[in-house]
Amino acid sequence: MFSITALRSFVALSISLATAIRGQEWSVYAESPGLNAAVPFSSSVLSTFKEPWSRESYGLPTFAAAPPLRCIGVDSETPYDVAVLGSPFDTTTSYRPGARFGPNGIRQGSRRIHIASVNINMKSRIADDLDVVDCGDVPMVYTDNKVALRQLEAANKMILDHTSLRTYEGKSIAKDGKFHPRVLTLGGDHTITWPLLRGVSEIYGPVSVIHFDSHLDTKKPGSMPNSPWNPGEEIPVSHGSYFYFAHKEGLLAPDNKNIHVGIRSAMTSWGDYVNDYEVGFVVSHAEEMEEIGWRGVVKKIRDTVGDNPVYITLDIDAIDPGSAPATGTPEIGGITTREIKKIMQGLVGLKVVGADIVEVAPGYDAQSELTQIVAANIGWDILALMAKSPLVE
Repeated sequence: MFSITALRSFVALSISLATAIRGQEWSVYAESPGLNAAVPFSSSVLSTFKEPWSRESYGLPTFAAAPPLRCIGVDSETPYDVAVLGSPFDTTTSYRPGARFGPNGIRQGSRRIHIASVNINMKSRIADDLDVVDCGDVPMVYTDNKVALRQLEAANKMILDHTSLRTYEGKSIAKDGKFHPRVLTLGGDHTITWPLLRGVSEIYGPVSVIHFDSHLDTKKPGSMPNSPWNPGEEIPVSHGSYFYFAHKEGLLAPDNKNIHVGIRSAMTSWGDYVNDYEVGFVVSHAEEMEEIGWRGVVKKIRDTVGDNPVYITLDIDAIDPGSAPATGTPEIGGITTREIKKIMQGLVGLKVVGADIVEVAPGYDAQSELTQIVAANIGWDILALMAKSPLVE
């Protein structure tokens, strides 16, 4: 065994050697041209950071590193082409809540992608064609659905009413002939699509909706037997009925120029299909991915919407829960991540006037943030669709 004296000698020798080695290394660094290692954090070094940070500087976790902008605040007059807008709202859900945390969850999932990176599959570099900003989240109250949705409607309209940074050759498809910013909204439960459609309809008129989901979301409100609502009492909108109200307001393109993609959930009755057709949709079930393939689904979408202005709304439960489990109402047998990417590629050329990604509930996600990453990458592809298709006639 070591004696105390021997142990102390060993420790002293180790310290001396370490000091000598560290001193030698320090002298090497200190002698390097242009580097004074003795004062690595001196004021002379820090002075280089005294200039204001640029819009491209890292800091806030924005969507795909888009520059942050207070679009509905002090920066409201700053022009841009696309606004990423968060909608922290989930109080009209029917099963598992939590999508109010979706906007920042999707931003979290987008940390490894960038609007200035080349999207190989979409053959696009978004930043070359669009000035994209992240406007943060809309302030939405948590205790009154009507007020919260009204706040979202107002914020969305404020953004859409402006003129975009870029203009294009050809006539704008907007009713006023101007070029307006587009909005990619991060939800939030699916009810938010209703007030968002009000905004785009004012600019472009009724739009064809491409609705990726496992549920129809066109349910006609009505009292069930033993309903807790009194006779004649208003039944509030939910994330399963908002399209019914949108149809009643004339926000959807007529003549069944709207389409659901990925449908596979249980129905209340066969009458749900009748009501859905009356609301203005045709249906592509999830099983069609096996039967006609993604090319067949793309053809069905394009044949349905034609040359109309298009609004894309994607409920993350359209994707199979094996790839995107963190959602309020998961259904097995969904679209794969590879299939959704191929479908997005097949939609290039459509006049996408706006979009949303909804029902991401990070609290149910795996530690790997799988659902958030899937949603973020789909959002990146949607921005590429916008970049490749100017809104001209």
